[in-house]
This record gives sequence, C-alpha cells and structure tokens, in this order.
Amino acid sequence: MIKSKIIRKIFITTVTMFILLTVFSIPIVETEDVLKVNMEVVENDVYSNSIYLLNNNGYLVKSKILLEEGNIKDNVLKILSNLIVSDTSKYVNELKGTIPKDTKVRDVFCGNELVTIDFSKEFLDVSLEDEKNMISSIVYSILDIDGVKGVSILVEGERLDSYPKSKEKLANVLTKSIGINKEYDIKSRENISSVVVYYLEDIENELYYVPVTKYLNDDRDKIKIIVEELTTSYIHEENLMSFLNNKVELIDYKEENDILFLNFNEYLYDSEDKILEEVIYSISYSVFDNYNVSMVMFEVNGEEVSYINRK
Repeated sequence: MIKSKIIRKIFITTVTMFILLTVFSIPIVETEDVLKVNMEVVENDVYSNSIYLLNNNGYLVKSKILLEEGNIKDNVLKILSNLIVSDTSKYVNELKGTIPKDTKVRDVFCGNELVTIDFSKEFLDVSLEDEKNMISSIVYSILDIDGVKGVSILVEGERLDSYPKSKEKLANVLTKSIGINKEYDIKSRENISSVVVYYLEDIENELYYVPVTKYLNDDRDKIKIIVEELTTSYIHEENLMSFLNNKVELIDYKEENDILFLNFNEYLYDSEDKILEEVIYSISYSVFDNYNVSMVMFEVNGEEVSYINRK
C-alpha cells in the first residue's frame, strides 16, 4: 500500500515536471523567433526620411518621417500629405507644413530618377512671403528619397515655370541648387559660391537641424567654408547655433573612394574627450548637401574616430 502510494507520487511529480518544462520551453523559442522576424521586417521595409517643415522663426527645419522601402510614388504622396497645411495638427513643437490648405495632389509620375507632381489650383494660393519656403521644402524633402535626382512641378497639368507670386523663373527640373533658408553676403558679382551649412535650433527643448544656403564671394573649397562658418563664435542667423569649438582646425582633407576624409585637431573633442553628436551631424549634413560622397570619415590628428553614412 505504502509502496503503491510512493510510486504514484513519483509518477505524478515526474509528469508535472515534464509538463512544466515543456510549457516554459516553448514560449522562449517562439518569442526569439518572433522578435527576429519583426526586427527583419522593420529593418527591411521601413526607413527614416527627412522632411523639411516650417518653424515659427520662418526657417525650414529638418524633421523625420517613416517611409516604406521600394515604393517611390507612395512615399512622395506621404511626404506631400505632411507638407499640406490642415486643420488637424500633425506635428509637434510648433512645426507646420508649407503647401496651402485644401491643395490636392492630382497625380505623381516617377521615372528616370525624376519625380513629377501635379497639384490642384489651390497650390497657387501661397503667399509671396511663403512661396520660396514651399518650393524648397518640397524639393529638399523629396530629394532625400534614395534614387530621386530631380523634381518637376505641374499645376492642373501645366508646368510651373515660375514662383506663383513673384514670378521669378524656375527650372523645369528642380534640384537642391534652388537653395533653402537663403542668406546673401555678396560684395561683388565675381567668385560667388553657394554653400549649405547645417546649424541647430532649440525648439521647446528639442534640437533640430536647420540648413542655410549661404551665397558669398569665396572660391575656397566648400569644406573649408563649412568648418569656418560652424566655428565662428558669432552666428548671424537669429536663434541658430553651432556646437563646434571655435578652436577646431581642419588640418587636411581628401576625397577618396566616395568618402570624404576630414582630419581635425584635438579640439574636435569636448571636455570629456568625446565628440558631440551635434558636431558630427552638423558637419556631415553640410558635407552631403555640398559633396557627392556616400560617407564622411572623421579623424583627429590622423586617427579615425567616427564616420557617418549618407543614409
């Protein structure tokens, strides 16, 4: 009798342990597999793209939007829907779109690295004050999509060959050469360079990158102008700033194998012997808007310390 009870107790205990081990082992394997699959889906199908929105100071600032890989037309439509002003607030930190309210996108044509957008007539209701920001925001946002090299704009099927209000001429195919947040410091008509420099602006305790196209009489290589502008202690643009130490010097630089190598002195480091993210990205964004390279490699006294890819 006692022997029977002992055997039964051992049997129940064994079965219970088997069930518990089985139950607890299955979810661990399945969870790992699910996480791997989900991570692969996010990595392969969704990516971050820039979109340029207007702030209260009249600057176009670089923000982010999630797009799907491989579908240029849908991505263009999503960008434009976020640039059209609406009654419902889509944005945080007082940012807003640039395209007049009630504007419709009649169609989008994609091919040969060119995107052509056909807007409804409401597109022409933009004010004189806002028309340049509107065109720049569209062009800069769409040209950040991989594989797009130019933008063409139609209104009710007719090509837009000038700004709506000022009637200043526009090229048939628009590129970033139209400029953004333009600033002019020209003393003569000779040796005029256009250089895009990315500053930072604090909007409600969040930092945003702000590109400024500077037109100036300077025939130096653009990287020298970029570093000098970012290390200048006094920045002319109200509310804009740079975190680059004014003692930073660009010792030398070279472009090789689609990479721009930048060799700085030790002042690229902060007081804790680190390189601020804001410094790396201000320089890198500026480089990518001025040079056709895929990577920026940062060096300090000849030693590689960091790098940023274009995407």
